[in-house]
Amino acid sequence: MALAYWALPPRCPGCAEPVEADHRFCSPCWGQLRFLDTGGCTACGMPLGGLTGRCGACLADPPRHAGIHAAVAYGPIARQLPIRLKHGGRIGVAETMAGPMARRMPPGADLLLPVPLHRWRLWRRGFNQAVLIGEGVSRRTGVPLARDALQRVRATPLLRGLSPKQRRAAVTAAFRVTDPAVVGGRHVVLVDDVYTTGATAGACVRALLAAGAASVAILCWARVIEGAGD
Repeated sequence: MALAYWALPPRCPGCAEPVEADHRFCSPCWGQLRFLDTGGCTACGMPLGGLTGRCGACLADPPRHAGIHAAVAYGPIARQLPIRLKHGGRIGVAETMAGPMARRMPPGADLLLPVPLHRWRLWRRGFNQAVLIGEGVSRRTGVPLARDALQRVRATPLLRGLSPKQRRAAVTAAFRVTDPAVVGGRHVVLVDDVYTTGATAGACVRALLAAGAASVAILCWARVIEGAGD
């Protein structure tokens, strides 16, 4: 083990520089992460500059979900973890993300559900990052994970670059609950890596509520904050 440590030292999840322990960030990367607390909009969790209540968007169009709970704001370092996980095959990064996410677990959660991949994308990638993250969150919180209760039954294009309207159209009717008895009457937490416009999460929420879920909250590693840039 000692030889392996020196040959392959732990690396910062943000920049890959050597660090003292697994799942630790170097000081520069840590300083660039913006951790989100429990404040903000009571409906979507968007920071409100120290204020409480609902943001203007949620007042105008109340969401069907039961809240968005993100560990960090999306930014240059936060975005590197999903990239290393999904496209670099660094599956250990899922554990790095799961720790802060577990601390943002919505109260009263009965069940964790990962946002599913279509079978063709799962075949190409070899794993679903939301499942790996969900397993880490489940171990830390004791909330069970139902890996296959929600399926993506229609292949959807990459949403990057599409308008919000195009994103919503692309994921319409793309998800199905395999067994409504699994989610019926339960407070479900949907697990994903990044929340952007909410098109994919919204489609999952609609499918779960239609199947009888009592509520559906969203738990993610990072979320885009309006006005914060990339």
